[in-house]
Amino acid sequence: MSELVEHVDEQDRVLGVVERGEAVRQHWPHRIATTICRDRSGRILVLRRSETHSRLPGHYDVMVGGAVDVGETYEEAAARELSEELGVRVPVRFMFKFLCREGISPLWFGVHEAVVTEPLIPDPGEIAWQGWLTVAELCKVADQRLFVPGGRKALRRYLQSEYGPRPCR
Repeated sequence: MSELVEHVDEQDRVLGVVERGEAVRQHWPHRIATTICRDRSGRILVLRRSETHSRLPGHYDVMVGGAVDVGETYEEAAARELSEELGVRVPVRFMFKFLCREGISPLWFGVHEAVVTEPLIPDPGEIAWQGWLTVAELCKVADQRLFVPGGRKALRRYLQSEYGPRPCR
């Protein structure tokens, strides 16, 4: 079964519905909903993708997420992806979106934030490792580890936003 996504333009306006694989091959922008998870003490969840992950295996990331289904909002997709990948159902709050041209193809990332207080049940097909890092710890490793390009960009924007903890120094 192929995954259908909305092909969007440079302003995130829908142009049509295409198979995700075709969007990647043709370098057509499409939408990805992501969430940066924090715990009550402000630590940020970092994960390493499984080695069998279809996109960027073994890379580290601070975003949990995936493709936005046809007709789905960024927020709906972010909540669904949290449930699928981490086994948690918590409210997500939209933070910002941006067009990332690095990585597998141009992607519009809708970035959300969630405070997670319940135990994680990661999908082993998606996530090989996860851990909670302080902002200081995360700043030390963000440029040293093999990170998903969009995840690194989203982290910097998140930390510099009025809602984020604070920028890396």
